[in-house]
Amino acid sequence: MGGKPVTVRTFDLGADKHKEGLDGLARVAPNPALGLRAIRFCLAEPRLFVTQLRAILRASHYGNINILVPMLVSAAEIDQTLVMIARAKDSLREQGVPFDAGIKVGGMIEIPAAVLAIGSFTRRLDFLSIGTNDLIQYTLAVDRADDAVSHLYDPLHPAVLKLISMAIATANKANVPIAVCGEMAGELRLTRMLLGMGLRNFSMHPAHLLEIKRRVLSSDAAASRPLVNRMRRSDDPERVAALLDRLND
Repeated sequence: MGGKPVTVRTFDLGADKHKEGLDGLARVAPNPALGLRAIRFCLAEPRLFVTQLRAILRASHYGNINILVPMLVSAAEIDQTLVMIARAKDSLREQGVPFDAGIKVGGMIEIPAAVLAIGSFTRRLDFLSIGTNDLIQYTLAVDRADDAVSHLYDPLHPAVLKLISMAIATANKANVPIAVCGEMAGELRLTRMLLGMGLRNFSMHPAHLLEIKRRVLSSDAAASRPLVNRMRRSDDPERVAALLDRLND
């Protein structure tokens, strides 16, 4: 990558991401989305987690690599994760294996509780990324893969917009880089809204890069802010939709 940063997300297993082939570690949970997944699974399987962390750290000797940890919900989980990373570093030092000792560690903001406690994230982590797919699912209690309720999955729900705006504003105030990933980052109609919220880092499927780049280059973030602030304060979904149409005119 010629010195450009590469962010590696640690195991995001569980829920819709299956664990076949992991030597019987898979568990059948009655509600997988609320069960042992992502960082919860990693902390429950420390040997597997340290193996992955060692691999990422070894790769960091050859390029600019960041570690991104999914589904964090509390300061305790962040602290446990940092201890595991330190353990992986110590084991490599003992073996004389080179790695980037200053590798940056970031966390996913995917659960409403993480947004409400985001101060503990900005104090402990180097960067953040809002996982909008899961954040919407957990905020609205909607499984978008369930046809019976998928019509209720709404990225423009006022509660969702308030959470995203709060996360971006808090991270910006703390000077901690924050990105948005998930489908919202690649939705053209939402680009100016996210820019108006203060977002400057987008993570998306490569297929959306060119059209989003064109929209960013043709947008005035400062001019978008008044309309975006009105969207953020509104509790009326129809009003939010109307303001978004005005923003994209």
